[in-house]
This record gives sequence, C-alpha cells and structure tokens, in this order.
Amino acid sequence: MSGIRAGDGAYDVAVIGYGPTGVTAANLLGAAGLRVVVVERDAEVFSRARAISTDEEVVRIWQRTGLAERLKRDMLAERPLDFVDARGRAFVSACPTPRGHGHPPQMFLYQPALEQVLRAGTDRYPNVEVLLRHECLRVQQDPEGVELTLVDTVGDSLRRLRASYVIAADGGSSLTRAQLNVGYEGRTYEDRWVVVDTEMLKPWPDHDRLRFRCDPDRPAVDCPTPLGHHRWEFPILPGDDEAYLTTDEAVHQMVGRYGIGRDQIKILRATVYSHHVRFAARFRVGRVFLAGDAAHAMPPWIGQGMAAGVRDAANLCWKLESVLRGELPESILDSYEAERKPHVKEVTRRAVFVGRLITERRLAVTRVRDCVMPVLNRIRPLSQWLQDSHWIPVAHYADGLQARPRTRASGRQIPQPRVTAPDGARLPLDDALGGRWLLLHARTTTPQPAWERHDVPSLTLTPAGSGPAEGTLVDSDGVLLRWLAEHRAATVVLRPDGYVYAAAPTGSALPPPPGGFAPAARKTPSTTP
Repeated sequence: MSGIRAGDGAYDVAVIGYGPTGVTAANLLGAAGLRVVVVERDAEVFSRARAISTDEEVVRIWQRTGLAERLKRDMLAERPLDFVDARGRAFVSACPTPRGHGHPPQMFLYQPALEQVLRAGTDRYPNVEVLLRHECLRVQQDPEGVELTLVDTVGDSLRRLRASYVIAADGGSSLTRAQLNVGYEGRTYEDRWVVVDTEMLKPWPDHDRLRFRCDPDRPAVDCPTPLGHHRWEFPILPGDDEAYLTTDEAVHQMVGRYGIGRDQIKILRATVYSHHVRFAARFRVGRVFLAGDAAHAMPPWIGQGMAAGVRDAANLCWKLESVLRGELPESILDSYEAERKPHVKEVTRRAVFVGRLITERRLAVTRVRDCVMPVLNRIRPLSQWLQDSHWIPVAHYADGLQARPRTRASGRQIPQPRVTAPDGARLPLDDALGGRWLLLHARTTTPQPAWERHDVPSLTLTPAGSGPAEGTLVDSDGVLLRWLAEHRAATVVLRPDGYVYAAAPTGSALPPPPGGFAPAARKTPSTTP
C-alpha cells in the first residue's frame, strides 16, 4: 500500500455505510449544517432490490430532508394485501389504515431508485463529503473524538481522518461492530429463500396486489413493486437443488403456478437469502453508534428492516446535532438505545409471528388456519385489528429522553395533519414546527417560565375555522386538539423529532427542561423536492 495521507481536519460526524440508513443520516446531518463524511466501500448503488416497502412514519422522516414528495413519485401507495391458501382464496385481506403521519400508510418501492434519490439529496449539501470506494479498516477512540483509518479500494492508499462521532451503518456483517467487540446475539433461520426480481412486460390481473401465498407445498411472497417491477420470494425446501432454483427455468416454473407466462416477465436476478433475528448487545460504544443492520436484523415479513434503520438515523441524528451544538449534554446520547432497542425488538417479534403464519407447512394446522381465519375476519373487532395492521407497532418510548413524571402523551409522536400557518398557508405540521424544541398549547396559552427563560418558541393551536394569527396554528383538520384532549394535555413540549418530552393539563406548569438544556436556533430543513 502507498503511504498514509492525513485528513483535512475533523468532521462532526462520520457515517460508515451509504445504504438507506447511512444516506438518511447524511441527509439529516447535512440539513442540520454539520460537517459530515460518508465512507462507502462500493462505487454505485447496490443494484439488487432488497427492501420492497415502507410506511408513513418513515416517509415522514424523509420529509424532514425535503425528499418525501419526490420519493413518493416512485412508489405504489395504498395497495391491498391478501393472505391466500393453496387454492388462491384469501382467508385474510387487509388494507392498511393511516396512523396520522400525513402520508399513505404503506408504500411499495424499488430500492435502487429510492437510494438514488436519497443520494442526490445528499449532493445538495456542500458540508457533506462522500468517499465512495473507501472502506473503514479501523476506528480508534480517544477523549476528543474518533480516528478512522480508510483504504481506497481502487488505489490501495490509506487515509486517516477524525470525527467527533461515528454512525456505523455498515450492514449485518459490520466490521465496525466486530472491532468494537460488540456481540450480535440471536439466530439465523434454517429456511433459505430465493428472492426473484423481475421486470413486468405484460401486466396480469391484480398484479398490483400483495399476496402472501400460504401454500404448505411451497409458500411464496408475491409482491408488486413500482417502476414496472415485480418481486417473488420462494423457500428452498428439503431436497431442492439450491443452484437450480435460481435459474430462469426454475423461476418460470414456480411463477407459472400462478398463471404468469414467460412472455409476461423478464427475470432480472434470483438470489438466495437467509433470514436472521439479531440484536447488537450495545448500540453505543463511546463515540460510536451502531445503526440499521449493524445494530439489528429481522425477517422481511412485515417490511420493516429498512424502516428500522431509517428510524435509528432519525432518532440519533438530532441528538448528535444537539450535543455538538452544546444544546444538550453528551449523556443524552444514551437515550438512543433506550428508545430504539425495545421498539426494534417488538417489531421483530411481530415479523416472526407473521412469518410463521405464512410459512406454516403442517397440513393439519394449515387446514384449521384456512377455515378459522375467514370466520375471525368477519368479527368486526378482529377485522378492524387486522385492517389496522397491528403487526407494525407504533413507536412509543417508555424510557429515554422525556420528563418525569410521565404522562399519557409522554414518549409519543404527535400526529401530522395539515395546519394553517400565521401567513394563511396550508402545510404539513412538521414543516410548520421546523424541527426544533417547541411549546404547543391547546386553544389558550399557559405561561411556562421554566421553558420561556430558555427562549423556547411557543405556538397555540386554534380550532378549525379560526383566522390565522401570529403565534398560532389553525388545527384545520381538527386532529391535534382532539389528540391532545385524548391524552389529557393542554400544553406539550415537543422535541425536534416531534415526540412529546413533557405534557401538562390546563393551567399546570410543565416539568423543567433536561439538565444542561441550552437550545439554540435551529436551521429549518430544506423542503425543496
């Protein structure tokens, strides 16, 4: 190797890995004005479509970077889903219902196209440097920061640089996690699956409907993807020739069972995957944070693997910004794992449950399932439970960065309807809030001296039909005032990520700010598509 080249000064944050988690972090940190370096081993976006769907909360995160509407143009929204038996009859059907984040509840995506848009978003920020074809060989911490040793995978030269903090989003086989000697606990399922990506040449009936084909002979996932693509997933069964199942001949045989002719699809790739359930023993080691697959891995059944990584980035990035700007003490960074790990574990538990429903191969069990589930689906409360897609739990933090005593609103993210701003413009709530600490009052303002002495801005919600006025937001859709009433809150303190830090009933004082709180004016994220 050639000689080591010193870096050009310290960065605020180094991001290792430029997949969905890393590129989301780069956009969020870039929008915050921090000096960021991204280290990525590969030269191009990974061509294989891995994630195939996301949800409204994740798109709300991308909204903070001004990319949500552009990303949604390449997605399929509000498509129904069916669990079907061996004869193709649906025994459970669902159409996900909105949870109030201001975007469609479920969207199918083509991951390479999504990552291209997110990377183009990063290009907007001159404060973000992207080092493609570089691999991080070593991270070494000291009290002042982290030194990273990189290798240029083309020129074979070494480079050293420094950052105050590191986000390791370098995948399930994370070299960073291994260097930190952090265990990756869990198991790999024995089942291996062939994942088939195709280009759709001639559409077929209901090609845009997601089907979990719960056939004990060979279960399958039959999934629409946008931009003229379609995805199938098939298990490798005992006695199968794994190499043969990835051939075009085998793929055409498997999809042919569903009436799909050779002239209707072009097979782009067929790859074998194993399903994992893994959790890093720790998400933080000093100044280094694990995120995405480097921190956790789950089966794909409810489409939450990529989403979990994006949530990690959203939770961590605003906290890093707060610490780097001196708004909050470094100790609050421990709340990253406290908030994210329980939610990831619950999502994973539900993904495993749904996977068992789909892949059950015992004939006696599948016969009972196929007979009982349609009956249960006709019982209104159970039908509503299924329709509401409760297999994806709402992120509600029982611990972490929130005031004590807790209230019904504590640790919950406020909904995002459209509101009317003081200038009369109708816009999504988060665009009006601006990603900052904020006091939000219901109808009337209650003085909160402990917060006001820190110059924390304040807005008052007024009912639908009210005229726009300075210092107010009109709750045009009637959502926010109802939500606050349901949670017995007349005033809430919102964190920059829209989660409730503290709440108080009418006329009551809020708990004080966290220790070391010294908020500064925050730059409002760009909303340029």
